Amino acid sequence: MYTISQLAKQMNLSRSSLIYYDKIDLLKPSCRSSSNYRLYSEQDKVKLEQINQFRAAGLSLEAIKQLLQQNNSSAGLFLEQRLEQINHEICQLRSQQQQIVNLLGQTTLLPSTRLVNKAQWVEMLEASGMDEADMRQWHIEFERKLPEAHTDFLQSLGIPEQEIEIIKSWAK
Repeated sequence: MYTISQLAKQMNLSRSSLIYYDKIDLLKPSCRSSSNYRLYSEQDKVKLEQINQFRAAGLSLEAIKQLLQQNNSSAGLFLEQRLEQINHEICQLRSQQQQIVNLLGQTTLLPSTRLVNKAQWVEMLEASGMDEADMRQWHIEFERKLPEAHTDFLQSLGIPEQEIEIIKSWAK
């Protein structure tokens, strides 16, 4: 059995987090000591590890609570929804990043933004020996295998939507 302090320390959490988890019925201690202190079992520790994994994936405590009540039967659905949400957030952040660089008008900032623009990408492909036909084939294969990732990639290069549609149409 673990005391609340022992378990919190092992899991790198605060005592108040475990108290809160108890309060919202997310993680109840297995028993209480004669002095009414919370005591956690090995099974509680395993459950807390699951909670921490779900938290690290960005799931809300309410979603985690639902997952644990359903014995993880819907974990895939929750995680797929979270992944879709993250993909959307990344797309929005990349767009904002591009917009800020455009507003600043300083191409010297590009290395610090971790952005690669279309011109840089084409230059790298050409430097690796690819010609227009090779690049076109590269896009066709990317589109066939991972169409959404291809779109995200093209957007991350700052390519206008109309040009993206033309590039994607090559695979049709």
